[in-house]
Amino acid sequence: MNGPLEWIGAIGAIVAAAMIALDLGRRVTGWGFVLFVAVSVVWIVSGVINHTVPLIAQNGILLAINAWGVWQYLLNPKKKREIEKAEEIAEEAKQEVEAEA
Repeated sequence: MNGPLEWIGAIGAIVAAAMIALDLGRRVTGWGFVLFVAVSVVWIVSGVINHTVPLIAQNGILLAINAWGVWQYLLNPKKKREIEKAEEIAEEAKQEVEAEA
């Protein structure tokens, strides 16, 4: 288990985790979840090829969790409106803080 699929999965997981951890906004976080979904699929394929059932099971569950994250951050219409409003408020707050400095 040291082929291109595993490297794609490992690097993709690192980038997705960084996207979420950097807290660059809800859209970036949502795209981090999209990348995690893709990475989960890569790991499932790798698990099937290498007959590693624990890897398949783990990433099947992570796929569901990350798909929920995609829904919450990018696709849910109500959440999308909340995100847009929150981003507007955050930008106003940022400008106010910069003006005070």
